[in-house]
Amino acid sequence: MRTPLVTILVALTAAAATSGHIAAQAAKTSKPYSPPRLADGHPDLQGTYDLATLTPLERPSGAKAVLTAEEAAQLEAKVAAQTEAGARPVSADRAAPPKGGDGSVGAAGAVGGYNNFWLDPGSSYTIVNGDRRTSLVIDPPDGRVPAFTPAARQRTLSRLVRPTSDATESRDPGLEPAGSYDDPERRPLGERCLLGFGSTSGPPALPNYFYNNLHQIVQTRDAVMILTEMVHDARIVRMNAEHLPNTIRKWMGDSTGRWDGDTLVVDTTNFTDQTRFRGSSDALHVIERFTRVGPQAVLYRFTIEDPSTWAQSWTGEYTWPATDERLYEYACHEANYALGDILRGARLREADARKK
Repeated sequence: MRTPLVTILVALTAAAATSGHIAAQAAKTSKPYSPPRLADGHPDLQGTYDLATLTPLERPSGAKAVLTAEEAAQLEAKVAAQTEAGARPVSADRAAPPKGGDGSVGAAGAVGGYNNFWLDPGSSYTIVNGDRRTSLVIDPPDGRVPAFTPAARQRTLSRLVRPTSDATESRDPGLEPAGSYDDPERRPLGERCLLGFGSTSGPPALPNYFYNNLHQIVQTRDAVMILTEMVHDARIVRMNAEHLPNTIRKWMGDSTGRWDGDTLVVDTTNFTDQTRFRGSSDALHVIERFTRVGPQAVLYRFTIEDPSTWAQSWTGEYTWPATDERLYEYACHEANYALGDILRGARLREADARKK
């Protein structure tokens, strides 16, 4: 039985109010929040967090930095209505999608993909210090990622450079220009199920605006583990340690941590040239700050530094609300049937072309 739209809207409004209360707890009390502590005296950040949010990384053109509660509620209700419409049953007698797709972005626009049952792009805007934010980026003040340097622009045009993990899907094979998915040697790590796409695993850890939004934090005295639901990435932060030698490179970089008061500061370097966060170089440097701001919320802030890619460093932040939802295995993995079948199909297509 389909849930009535009015029920969804009521639930959404209640959830938004609750999330607003959670995110603003520290700001509304007369004294700073005192987090629970582990045996070593440091704050307990452990738990499972749901990173889904309607707040995009960059502020839409012409938008203001903060929404009123009424504005946010209207926009969230619109999303809820779209979600309800997408959940309606479709006709079993519907026609197949046209060759090459219907022109929309993503798998569903190409040949059909996940239906709305599987998707969870977020239902509310992130709230930081009581403000409903319209972008994760807070510096530069316009909420936009800084411009590429000339070297970065040139780098992104080269087909010799591996695409970013969130590269878009290609169109029908044989069309020009060729896409990232038209060469088996260039297919991104995310598409190969080796690394969560869209930087969901981080660093920086960003919403993927798709599904599988949960992240789990586990702490010990010597290490912090951040487990990502999407794909199966587990980042290990080595506490009070030196970075690995520059010659040792990792897809998620080398993360070391320290405490700055009640804030966990994670410093990550030593990236490879395969991850390429939003077109970055292997000189990418990410600084993350995790601060528990209430019983059910952690404030996550990140700063990106890469002078060879962006004209200046930039910073973003958003609230991670705690959840009781369970984090399940994501069993997507490389070496399944897809790539082998794609290559066999390409050979058959070439053979058919030769016969003609």
